This record gives sequence, structure tokens and C-alpha cells, in this order.
Amino acid sequence: MNNTPTISWQEAGKTKTSIWHSENETPAPKKVQIADDTIKADAAYKLCCEGTALLWRGDFQNAKQLMQAISRRIDRPGKKPKKAPANMTEAFHLHRQAQSQKARILGMLLLEVSVGYHINLRRAPDIKAACEHAYGKSTQSFIVSLREILGLIGAYEWSKNGVEISVINNKIHPSYGVFSPIRGEYLTLVDTAPLPTTCTTAFDIGTGTGVLAAILANRGVKTVIATDNSQRALDCAQKNINQLVMKNAVTVLNANLFPDDSYGKADLIVCNPPWLPARPSSVLESAIYDENSQMLKGFLTGLQAHLNDTGEGWLILSDFAEHLGLRTRDELLAWISAADLKVIDKMDTKASHNKTLDASDPLHAARKAEVTSLWRLGKA
Repeated sequence: MNNTPTISWQEAGKTKTSIWHSENETPAPKKVQIADDTIKADAAYKLCCEGTALLWRGDFQNAKQLMQAISRRIDRPGKKPKKAPANMTEAFHLHRQAQSQKARILGMLLLEVSVGYHINLRRAPDIKAACEHAYGKSTQSFIVSLREILGLIGAYEWSKNGVEISVINNKIHPSYGVFSPIRGEYLTLVDTAPLPTTCTTAFDIGTGTGVLAAILANRGVKTVIATDNSQRALDCAQKNINQLVMKNAVTVLNANLFPDDSYGKADLIVCNPPWLPARPSSVLESAIYDENSQMLKGFLTGLQAHLNDTGEGWLILSDFAEHLGLRTRDELLAWISAADLKVIDKMDTKASHNKTLDASDPLHAARKAEVTSLWRLGKA
């Protein structure tokens, strides 16, 4: 939380200033006014839409209710019927735009957090453990959005409780800012795909929570090198590998994609890159959006040099981007061919997450058609 910008406001006839903190790197609001339980939802909604942030001095639970009321007003249908998007690509961009606008408005409800991660409001929860989990030790007071604090609390509960991973008969504990492996269909693919005839060494590229490395170790791969370039992911993966008692099999390594040449080549290299080729609007979105398919292309381009002659590269990828018109199958196949790779086999599974059932979702048609694949790639 060093080198963060400041935020200023008027209170009790004085100008006050504090550190501004935002994990999404949202700029500090320029207009801030004090608000408490007396403010009406319509008035709060209007101010937030106009760019005036509300620094909350009332009851904490009332602040949560106010944010819910503002959210309902954002989602309320407008008076003028919206023109239907021309295609799924336009629907995707409009959806992202609406999500961004909603996040901006809801992010205008602010809290002051004192040293020691204490919120000096009635009925405020104890957020110390959740904040230390995400931010580290407390060194200074700061202003933060209520939305971020609620997200922090939710992430901490996920981390404490863990996510049950049936294929290893154990739990993975995702950390704040690290993508949670809640979609089991791609984990089943990695657990059931036939291993190369010789498979003693594997690389897990962009390991995140370490879940794929754990599956490979559980399948009997003796040496697994799990790489990532996010410190949060590295810490999270290492913690999970320790808890699973897999330190002898899995080494967590800070690397941009592949480990260096001192680790040799692998019999198997797996990668589950972000599935959508769009620009992430924050660091926290980088697990979902891969601008210009940089990670996907980097994995394919580097695979030849790091793979043993009889080895395989496993690319775990959804075709959601294809249904959204963001990438074509021909483009993907061309990248595979350009990297001097061949497709040995492709294993498919239908998406089974809850969003496939939500017909009100503007991207429902694409979600319903989504197929996740494990592409088994070899040297051409």
C-alpha cells in the first residue's frame, strides 16, 4: 500500500486528508461528502452517478443496505427501451461497459479504516484478519470503498473454507486476487486425459492456486514445476502445496511462463490461460482477460523449446471467446500450426456453471453453447 494517492474531504469545518486505497487501481474520487443514516437512497444514487463519493459515518449495516438499494436503481430498466445489440460481440462489449459503470457507481460509497484495520462505525465487523490476508500488516489508516471491503471479506471466507476439489479428494484454498478453481469441468479433463507414455516431469504454466500442479502430482507425476509471475499466486500456490503435503513433488517458481533452461525440458506442459482476449480493467481481472491473447500465444510459441520430443502440451481453453466473436477457431489452429505443433487429440466438456442457466444474462446464448477443451499438442 505504498505510494498510493491521497483523498481529501471537508468535515466539521476542516479539510481532512487520508491515504486512498484501491486494489483495482481506481483513481481517488475528486468530490467527497460526508453521509450517514439520514441520506435517502435516491439522493445517494444521484450523487454517486454524478461522481460525488460518500464517506460513511453512520451504521455499517445501513451502509450495506444503501449499497444494495443503489445497485437496484442501477439495474432498474430505463424508460426508453434499449436497442438490441447487433451481435454477440456487441453484446459482450455493452455488458462489460455496463459492469464497469456499475462498479464505478457502487465504488463511490467509502469507509475510513484506521491503523490496525478497525472500522469505527456502529455494527462494523472485525475485518483485521481479512485485510491482513489481502493487504499484509497494517501500517497506516486509509480510505477504501465499501464494495472492496465486502469483496475482501468474501474472499477471506473462501480462503478459510477452501474449495472442494473432488479429483484430489481435498481442498484448495484460494487467496484474495487469485482466481478460484470453482469450475470443476476443466479439472476433470486434466485428471482424466491420458498422460504421455513417459511422464516424470511436468510444468504447470500460470499455476494460480496450484490446483493443476496438485492434480498432476496426485496422478503420480514425480516432478512438477509450477510457475507464475504474480506474488499473490505464488504465495497461494505454495501454501496449498504445503497443506497438501506435496512439497517433494511440486516446486513453485517465479517465472514469466516457462522456467529457465536449468530446469530442463518436460514430458508434459499444461496451461490454463485466461479465456477471453480483452483488456483487463484491473489487476484482479487478469485471470479472466488476456489482452491480444498474449499468454495463450506465448504458451504456444514457447512450447516446442521446453517440451521433450515425445512429450505433450495440454492447453485447457474454453471456446467462449469464439461464441462472443472475439477469436475464431481458425485463428487458434493457425497459432498452433505456426508454433510447429500438431493436435494429437481434443477432449471436450460442456460448461456446467450456474450462468448457463440464467436466461436473463445478455451473454446467455454464448454461455449455453460454451465448450471447454483440453487440447493435447505435440511437436509437428
